[in-house]
Amino acid sequence: MDAILIISAALLPAILLFLYIWKKDPQKEPTSQLLKGVLFGALIIIPVGIVEYIIQMILFGGGEPSSLLGTTALAFLVAAVPEECFKLLALWLLVRRNPYFDEHIDGIVYAVCVGLGFAAVENIGYLFGNSEEWVAVAITRSLLAVPGHYAFAVIMGYYYSLYHFVERSQTNRRNILLMPILAHGIYDALAMTGMVSPIVGGICFFVLIWFCIKMHKFAYKKMLVHLKNDEEKSVQYSSVIEQWMHYTNYKG
Repeated sequence: MDAILIISAALLPAILLFLYIWKKDPQKEPTSQLLKGVLFGALIIIPVGIVEYIIQMILFGGGEPSSLLGTTALAFLVAAVPEECFKLLALWLLVRRNPYFDEHIDGIVYAVCVGLGFAAVENIGYLFGNSEEWVAVAITRSLLAVPGHYAFAVIMGYYYSLYHFVERSQTNRRNILLMPILAHGIYDALAMTGMVSPIVGGICFFVLIWFCIKMHKFAYKKMLVHLKNDEEKSVQYSSVIEQWMHYTNYKG
């Protein structure tokens, strides 16, 4: 029974965030493609874990850092870079030959599926790894960590669609990976300061809350941009169809 409760608590925040982004999509993606994205996100946890272990062994000999510089390196090089790189690989594999990837918002939807698939499996591992206090861990991660992965994914998906549909510039291409890595790395760096100093960790916790609020506002605004772009595209398309029908009826 405890195992079922733990798994349910681990999956619930990811499911709720998935439903949220699904409802935001005016033209729903096929369920099979969405589930494929979640599966890809869940599966990359294996190579991510291997790469993170190797990097941590190289940098810290398998131990934990004892300085703020060390925790920052842990946050960016061990966590953010490998995780976001594999998420981008999964997103690319998901949409590169996907005929349903035809709207700006789709990049965000598919990226969120990948990100939440990863976050759900990671969350299960954290809760079982802290089984004696899993309730507190579940609450904390449902408010911070899982929504964090959601925000990283929205940012990645925004720039992926921006590059794919709007402007194939080097800046947009670079930002597909750079922006989520920065967001993820800053998040983890703030969260990990408690490993070095409880006092600094306590102060940085409030900074972390502020950062999360700003990050989610940024992600939400980017989502609205793509929704607006799709709406304008739909209106323009409808106008062209109406003009064509008017012309053909007139000629007929």
